[in-house]
Amino acid sequence: MEQRHLGRTGLRVSRIGLGTLTWGGDTDEHDAADQLKTFWEAGGTLVDTADVYGAGEAEYVLGQLIEGLVPRRDLVIATKAGSVPDPERRFDGSRGHLLAALDASLQRLGTDYVDLWQVHAFDPATPLEETLQALDIAVSSGRARYAGVSNFCGWQLAKAATWQLATPGARTRLASTQMEYSLLQRGVEREVLPAALDLGVGLLPSSPLGRGVLTGKYRHSTPADSRGASDRMAPFVEPYLDEAAGRVVDAVATAADGLATTPLQVALAWVRDRPGVCAPIVGARNASQLTAALSVESLSLPDEICRALDDVSAPVHRYPDQDWSTL
Repeated sequence: MEQRHLGRTGLRVSRIGLGTLTWGGDTDEHDAADQLKTFWEAGGTLVDTADVYGAGEAEYVLGQLIEGLVPRRDLVIATKAGSVPDPERRFDGSRGHLLAALDASLQRLGTDYVDLWQVHAFDPATPLEETLQALDIAVSSGRARYAGVSNFCGWQLAKAATWQLATPGARTRLASTQMEYSLLQRGVEREVLPAALDLGVGLLPSSPLGRGVLTGKYRHSTPADSRGASDRMAPFVEPYLDEAAGRVVDAVATAADGLATTPLQVALAWVRDRPGVCAPIVGARNASQLTAALSVESLSLPDEICRALDDVSAPVHRYPDQDWSTL
């Protein structure tokens, strides 16, 4: 699998990442092992997790598989901290919480460092400089090799990266930002992606298949074994089952037919090759699903297909994104 630099850093990652959101829950240890082995054998290196996935179980399962199944040196392990199970405060970006969470993650993962440590979301109740100081401490101490953020909007990302550049003694620079990005969710193109490109921050798209909708599985009905049929996950999928999304899914299916490939491959190739994207993060229920996603490695979309998909999925960006003097 092709490797790409993560933003403006020397760290190289596989251009498809493996997501572990369901590990330790819907995906048991045996299925997780099959996925990790399949991913590694395909040349994949970037494995993305978080301290809240499965209430820590995802990290624990991954830690059990390192070395016994896949050498630690062959993986780029990325985890996150900052989300908390508190209805009064969903995110905690305080230095104390983040560093304690990192230590707990390292213990569950059974490693003394992570390759990429990410703040899971912006915390308005904590001064941003305090959050960024935690990243600096993590990297300076060797517990994290690189640092990034997740779910930061454009101004938050720009402020964080600029603070790091402007602050004497700040040694850490943001390597990445993880955001939802797909043909059904192009909101990052408004401000986040331009900021990331300007600042040299690599984009790691989550839900690159539109929460599964872009595979075409929901075109005619809701499969009984799908997320859309689950009481817990149905609200996650439902926003992408409207008429506008249906037009995009139909266009993806038409492109797939013309290229003799699958809608999954078309949708994943589109986001993988967007400017500024380093590695879409793909989650799967089993190794068979993951293999189908990894087969996108040999596919490059023709320019005319990309333009057609761009047009049918184009978000509405007007003032102030367009030149105001022409409006």
